Amino acid sequence: MPKRNLIKKDTFHYKWSKSHRPVLSIKPGDRVHFEVNEVTSFQIRKDSVKEDVPKIDNSKLYPLAGPVYVEGAKPGDALIVNVEQVKTANWGWTAIIPGGGLLPEDFPDPDLHIWNLNNRSFATFKKGIRVPLAPFCGVMGVAPAEDGYFDAMPPGRHGGNMDVRQLTRGTKLMLPVWTDGALFSTCDVHAAQGDGEVCITAIECPGEVTCTFDIVKGANLSSPQYYTRRNPGSPSGEFVTTGIAPDLMEATKMATRNMISQLGSRGLSREEAYMLCSVAGNLKIHEVVDSPNWVVGLGISLEILGARYAP
Repeated sequence: MPKRNLIKKDTFHYKWSKSHRPVLSIKPGDRVHFEVNEVTSFQIRKDSVKEDVPKIDNSKLYPLAGPVYVEGAKPGDALIVNVEQVKTANWGWTAIIPGGGLLPEDFPDPDLHIWNLNNRSFATFKKGIRVPLAPFCGVMGVAPAEDGYFDAMPPGRHGGNMDVRQLTRGTKLMLPVWTDGALFSTCDVHAAQGDGEVCITAIECPGEVTCTFDIVKGANLSSPQYYTRRNPGSPSGEFVTTGIAPDLMEATKMATRNMISQLGSRGLSREEAYMLCSVAGNLKIHEVVDSPNWVVGLGISLEILGARYAP
């Protein structure tokens, strides 16, 4: 059995940096259990009201659990993150934050909804609307290649605040490694989120996350990619490449080019891969509010791709 390690909620940092000392060193195959703080470091609580939203201190956003040093991970490798479990607290919140989101000009005033998450299947909104729960971490990433300290938002080629709602239990994320040991961290547990996260918040909540880690040597990924698990909407799961850029069209092109590259490494010509993307690819806007970078994914069913693409 893989060794289980614990990172408690009082162990976190607020910036990405390859200069951070790891709080845990593990071997490939090891399991890590993260206690994850609420994304504002509990500036928003169960009893908060909308007037508290503009008071949020942005310097206390994204308390990153970690970093974890994975022995043997080197620049050019891929860090494999197998998401085994994501658990939420019994409450969460969604807010309109003035100046943020896709439509700041339409919604200049703050608002806040506190969710009851005692039912692990769904959360009730206004007028009897029920939102299915599908917990995941909005932030999963490694230390960037560059020197210095970098905000958790926006996302980048190191991963980070990607807000990919498909990264639920049973999925596998592959992150490019840019520094020795990768230095993986996570935070920003979401009980549910729509693609795009258009008002800039999902159902934000504290929680716990369990992952196992592995390494693919010499993968040379240019941006994150992932495998979804089998589910009713995708019986065989999907293989998904991402594009992360400050222009949504450029991010879409990057996701497509990354899929063409991956298909090419498995035997298709560039022309064949491009045509397959057109007839079988599913584009997803993962995130369109974490300025200045947006995240787009291109997925193809594993049923179509076959055994060579299995995670």
